[in-house]
Amino acid sequence: MQYSQDVQRMVCVAKGPRHEPAPIPEEGKWVFAKEIKDINGFTHGIGWCAPQQGACKLSLNVKGGVIQEALVETIGCSGMTHSAAMAAEILPHKTILEALNTDLVCDAINTAMRELFLQIVYGRTQSAFSDDGLVIGAGLEDLGKGLRSQVGTMYGTAEKGVRYLEMAEGYVTRLALDEDMQVTGYEFVSLGKMTDFIKKGMEPNEAYKKAMGHYGRFDNAFKYIDPRKE
Repeated sequence: MQYSQDVQRMVCVAKGPRHEPAPIPEEGKWVFAKEIKDINGFTHGIGWCAPQQGACKLSLNVKGGVIQEALVETIGCSGMTHSAAMAAEILPHKTILEALNTDLVCDAINTAMRELFLQIVYGRTQSAFSDDGLVIGAGLEDLGKGLRSQVGTMYGTAEKGVRYLEMAEGYVTRLALDEDMQVTGYEFVSLGKMTDFIKKGMEPNEAYKKAMGHYGRFDNAFKYIDPRKE
């Protein structure tokens, strides 16, 4: 370390009070974070690409400053899904600082990493007040039993009204309408469950019917429509 002559000629003044950094909540403890290894937590970050044509939800589980679990969910851009595959392989084993300064290929994923970093180093994580944090595997639990991202796809026009296409429960097959032609419920098929049934040897048609369900006032509707064709 080099010092200028001006600094070298200065009189040395002793430092008085030691002012600690503000403590942040981490996994049920208040931590004075001074080094990367002091960072722990599970949280999410949302990112978008420069032309805002796609979005990413990034979930990381950090223990001792090192990423132990990564979940990358994308929507709206086919290229981003391939970038997400690379990011999910790249991120585990990296420190949170390494990850922040790693090119994760896609702008949306990089932005999600930035937003997540801000939360985790300021103690705004999902596990801030959870004793010992969340176990490795918490990301998978976010996906539910079918291990599929929860996606909602709705479409509407001034001329023809609304169409539910995809709900958290699954792929929407029919909408239920009342006498006023307003939506009162919907029928769906859980694609994750259906695929699991087929993998276990069930016939596709049987699996399709078994994975079906409905929500709202679906029974005894005035009219049913296929939201993709009617």
